[in-house]
Formats: sequence, C-alpha cells, structure tokens
Amino acid sequence: MTEQQIARPDAAWPAVRPEVVAEVVAGLSARLQKRLDGAAAKLADRPVRRSGDEWRIEVDEETALVLHAPGGVVRGEADVRCGCLLAPACVHRAAAVTVCPLADADADPDVDTHPDPDPDPDPDPDPGPRPAVGVERAPDHGAPPTPADPAPADAGSGGPPTPTEQAAARHLHRAAAAVLAAGVSGAGAVLQAELLRAAHRARLAGLHRPAAVAVAVVTGVRAARSGEPDHRLAALVAGLRELLDLTTALTATLTAGRGDRAALRGTARQAYREAGGLRLYGLFAEPVLTATHAGVLTWAVDATGRLSTVAEVMPHADPTAAAPQAVGAGNRAVRLGDALLSHREFTRAGLAVQGATRSATGRLGAGSSVRAVRAAGAAWTAEPLAGLWAVPPAVQVERALAAEALPFDTRPAGSDLLFLDVTLLGAAPYGPGGPPRLLADCAGLVVALRAAHDHPGLAHRGNLALLATAPGLRLRVIGRLERAERPELRVLAVGAPPTGPEPGEPALALPADRAARVNLGLERLQTADLTLVEGPPASAPAGATAVVPGAEALRAALAVPVVPDGPAAPVHLLARRVGQAVTGGRQGLALGAGTADTGGAELRAAGLTTAAALLDALRAAAADHPRDVFGRIVADDHAAFTTAWLAAACYGEELASALCAGGWQRQDQVKAGS
Repeated sequence: MTEQQIARPDAAWPAVRPEVVAEVVAGLSARLQKRLDGAAAKLADRPVRRSGDEWRIEVDEETALVLHAPGGVVRGEADVRCGCLLAPACVHRAAAVTVCPLADADADPDVDTHPDPDPDPDPDPDPGPRPAVGVERAPDHGAPPTPADPAPADAGSGGPPTPTEQAAARHLHRAAAAVLAAGVSGAGAVLQAELLRAAHRARLAGLHRPAAVAVAVVTGVRAARSGEPDHRLAALVAGLRELLDLTTALTATLTAGRGDRAALRGTARQAYREAGGLRLYGLFAEPVLTATHAGVLTWAVDATGRLSTVAEVMPHADPTAAAPQAVGAGNRAVRLGDALLSHREFTRAGLAVQGATRSATGRLGAGSSVRAVRAAGAAWTAEPLAGLWAVPPAVQVERALAAEALPFDTRPAGSDLLFLDVTLLGAAPYGPGGPPRLLADCAGLVVALRAAHDHPGLAHRGNLALLATAPGLRLRVIGRLERAERPELRVLAVGAPPTGPEPGEPALALPADRAARVNLGLERLQTADLTLVEGPPASAPAGATAVVPGAEALRAALAVPVVPDGPAAPVHLLARRVGQAVTGGRQGLALGAGTADTGGAELRAAGLTTAAALLDALRAAAADHPRDVFGRIVADDHAAFTTAWLAAACYGEELASALCAGGWQRQDQVKAGS
C-alpha cells in the first residue's frame, strides 16, 4: 500500500486494546502522568500517515511515533514505538494510546473462548454484542412471543464468586468510584487508564460483563471530554450505574441466585447453537449508524413467531459518508448461504434455511455449512407475522421494560419492539408546553411517534413529516419503546392495516414491489404514496363530498384527549443531580450542598418522599469530606458518596420505568371509566 496522508487526524488513528492503554500509562512517572492530558491534546492535532499496518505521527521535527496495528488494532505495548530519548517511558507513547479509540477486547478473535459450533470463515460483521456508552446504536434483539434459546453450558458459572473474582470486582468498583467522584471534567487519562487496568483484570478473572461495561464507560468519558456530537449523558450515567451495580453485587456477602450469578459474570462472546431448518419471513430493516460503524439490521420471523436478525455492519472512517453507507447497505446481499437477495428484498420475501445457527439474542450465524434459498414472504396481516400485533400494547410495554433490566447480550430477541395498530391524528404539542409531535390513536391511547434516528442523511424525519400531513391514516407500525412518562414510540417501519380504508379516508398506495410496507430509515415516502379513497365518508349524509378529515375533527370524533390531564411528576429533579454528579464530580455537587434546594420539597409535595430522601442523602454525602486533625480534607475511597449516588440512580431508573408503564395504561383506564 502506498503511503498516504490522512486529511482527518481524528478519523485516522487505529484502535487500541484497553489493556495496552493501561500498561503504557502505568509505565509513566508521576511527573509525566500530570502532563499526559495536555500531551494527548497536542498529539491529537498532529497529522497522521499510514503505510500498510503502520501509522506514523510526527511529534516534532526530530521525533516520530509509529503504531503497528495489524487489522487496525494495536495489540501490544511493543507495537507503540517512539524515537525520543525517554522512550519507552515517554509521555508520547502514553498520549498516543490515549488518543486512539478503544477496541472491543471481547470481540477479538484471538481471545474467542466461545466459538460458533459451525466455524465461520466469513465472520459476522456486527461490531459486537455490546453498545458503547454515549453512542446511539440499534440493539440486536429477537422475538418477544417465545423465550430465547437456553443458554449454553459455558455461558458462565452459577457458583458464588471466587476470591479472585471478588478481588477483581473490588478493584473495578474502586476505579469506577474514582471516576465518578472526579466527574467527566476531572477523569483524565490516568483515571481512565486505571479503570481500563481494572477492566482487564476483571476480564482475566472471567467477569466479562463488568469488564465490557467498564471499557464502554471509558469510551463515554472520552466522548464527553472531547465534545463528540454522539455523546449522550444519559448513556454515560446508565453505564456507570450498571458498572457500580454489577461490582456491588459481585462483592456482596449475600449473592443472588444461580442464574443471576451467571448473568453478573457474562460471557466473552455470544455462542451460537444449532437451529436446524428454519423457514424465515422478512419483517423489516433498520439502518445502523454509530460514531464508528454503519450498516443495516434486518429482522425476520420464523414459523413459530420468533424473531431473528441478520446484520451487515462495517466500520467507517468518515462520519460524512456514514449515513450513505448505512442506506446503501440495504442493497447489499444477505449473507446467509447462497441467498441471492438484498436486505431490502428480504424484508418483503422469505428464506428457507438449512443448517442454521442462532445465538440466544436471535442473531443468525453465517457459517460455511448454512444453506439458504429464496422463498415467498408473508404479509404483516398474515401468520406468522400477524401474531406480533395480537398482543395488547400494555403487555408489550411491560415486556420491553422488563427486558431492560437484563444484560444486553442475553435479552430476549425483539424485547424492546412494539407492534401497534394506530390512526394518525396529525402534529400537535404533546404535554404541557411540549414540542409538536406526530400523534396517533392506539386503542384509546395517544401515542407520540418519533423518528428512530435524527440524522438528516436517513429518511426517518422526512417520512414522519409527510405522514403528519395525513390525519386519519390508519397504519400498522413497528417501533422501539421510548421510556417516557407519556406514551412515545420511535417508529422503524409502517404498513397497511388489516382492514382497507373507508371512502373519504387517506390510505397508503404503495407499488406492488413494496408489499404494503415501508422501512422508514431506508426508503423515502412520496406524496403520491398517500392517496384519498374516493367517495364520501361512510357516515356522511347523502350528497357530501370526499374530504380529508381534519385533525381537530378526528380527535373530537375519537374522543381522545391530545394532552393527558395532570402535571408530570418532578422526576427530573433527582435525575438532574445524578447527572450533575457524573459531569462535575463529587466536588461539583458539593458546591451547592450548603445552599437552599427546593428539589426535595417539590418531590415531597408530589408524594415522592423516597426520592427526596435519596436526593438529600446524595448532596450530604458529596459534601461530607473526611478531614485530619487540622481540618484539612484528606483523600478517601468515596464509598459513602458512591453508595448514595448508586441508590439515587437505581431508584430513578425504577421510577422512570414505573411511570412509563403507567403512562401506557392511564388513558385507557380513564376512557374505560368515562
């Protein structure tokens, strides 16, 4: 490969294994560790040249860094070489691994301890089973109606934690507590490296799930400190909460049951089990777009009603080309046997598969022994697809919320997907002072339909804007539950309802090759796709003309309130402090501990006395620093503060789930009692 200048330094750096970062940073002296963050910021702006498997960075006129990264991943400390006189204990090497993005160690083929029973020469390109904290990513789930395949025997030991596991969990807990106490603003490269060191120790001890979450937390902290647009504070808070919760459970005296213990440990990699012959029916496809990967995820249903997924996801180096890459992946061939159809075609067709392998989360393997041929598909209104819409919405919501408490790589496939029949009401404010949303009636519930992804290069937002111009349109939709106090759904695909439109109603008029369904992220609706059925409405008097029902008239006819009655619970008061602790650390939360805070009073006035008590305890723990005999603050392990923060974060998580479940039931109960 000819040497080439990379125009975007932030997109040119190779990935690095987490343990390499820990090793290199640990080799620095205390004096150089203090300079590490500044050195990393300077090095990130330097140009990068790549030649084959080596990346070269000119530190100055006399010094150059060379990163040896076969396959784009730096795998060892010796692969980071510097030409300065202080090497290898120089700050340049540590700065380089700090700038590099973190590789997924558990997804490395060199450490695959749970191989597919059918070795696959062309492995699944999905970037891994675990999402990075701070990055939106479409989950890989499978079917709600049936339970997942039984976990393999090697999915994790169900015995009590061993002394080695407990020691590793305590180390990981202390490192995570230090990051929480420092906050995003204070968690520099040294604290990040210590958390990565603890994660590597946990991984060697067999605690794969906590180790993976710790690496994701470091990725989220880096994204927050660098101001990356994909950073989400809520995702970082969730990552820290999960990590501290896992390590607390692993070090507790009274451990959970056998199944829970195995879930706490996790697995190094998803295992595939023989599934035999499968008759698959395409359902829909969604684009996958993250800070590092882009592609498509296609969903299918087998004859028993269980969902499975096929992915075509690849890394991208240029964020500006990521959205076109995700949309274009829909036209790539499905990688199952000799099937000659694209992902878009598969959503409206079927496959007959022999020798299939499938993971517990519904991901289909593409091993060399898999054989697949194209077959007929099924309409959303026909079995086995129609059974997905037969489950009551409240039951689907309960299933989705229950699955959120499970590890990501063991959740029942498709557990967060909702299958609803709705009638569009048009765009209107949703909630007191809320922004306009596309509202829909779902069996007496007012549901806000939101775009599954806000990237302008995807078709989600444009399609929803066009659907908002057709109040009265009846649709069968697939979406992902948005956990909110009022019913919200991130719509992924829409299709024709089981019954045809009445005269005077708008309807979908799609070409025959679309099979009466649209993948909202991959395909764009046109104005011609929404037509008005000729003739006056069935309930109109003789001589009436055909008109599109106005949004206000339709709402009055359905007797559905647009804005649910009653003020929202002030849950945000607790969530705000929990998030403030993550961004500003313990010191930032302690600064306001001595001032008057009306949050506790508002929570008590709303009947949330437990939330008020947890908020008071969190603020008090943040300000309660141990002092020596001279009154000077001394360092501590932040145990009390971490415990108070974890209690508040877990309570807020449970409260948000309870309010979401109540929101999907409240309006139905009000309508039944009226």
